[in-house]
Amino acid sequence: MSDSTNDSNDSNDSKGQNDEGHSDSEHARLHGWLHDRHERQFKQDLLTGTRLLAEGKTDEALPLLENAHKLKPDNADAALNLGGAYIMAGRHKLAVPVLERAVEYLPANAQLWINLGAAYLGNPITATGERQQRALEAFGHALEIDPLARSVAYNMGLIHRDRGEIDLAIAAFRRAVLADPNDRDAQRLLERTEQGSGDTGK
Repeated sequence: MSDSTNDSNDSNDSKGQNDEGHSDSEHARLHGWLHDRHERQFKQDLLTGTRLLAEGKTDEALPLLENAHKLKPDNADAALNLGGAYIMAGRHKLAVPVLERAVEYLPANAQLWINLGAAYLGNPITATGERQQRALEAFGHALEIDPLARSVAYNMGLIHRDRGEIDLAIAAFRRAVLADPNDRDAQRLLERTEQGSGDTGK
């Protein structure tokens, strides 16, 4: 009688262990499936959103890029493209937190700093002194990483000129021309600013 009871208990224990093993296997399989679906959705939304953004279809790109960033908030490409889309849509305030978080974990990405500078500045015509200063600091970080970053020195020159900081504006335009001798806008503004200040660089 005792042996029969023990056999029954052993059988129940074995069944319980098998059930637990099956449950763990099912959980792992489901987790893997969800992860794969997550990855596919992220890639699809990011690629399609980026393409639409490049085509100038910002309104169509935004929901896709927002979802991609939601799926992977620490992905540099997702943050960069979503921030850029917000800037292109004139929604600079929404771009700021996305890009601020991105530069915290990817401080060596020059393009993130460039976009953050543009987000801080917003509309150059209505930009306050504080917004201009924050933009200058972000652009400065970008130049520390990439001294030849396209258009950064030029944009800094425009801000300095608007702030009446003529010597700094001239220095920035000179740097822009040095970085890209074919930048006619930078060359023109450099000459105009130098003539206005009496500084011809000689």
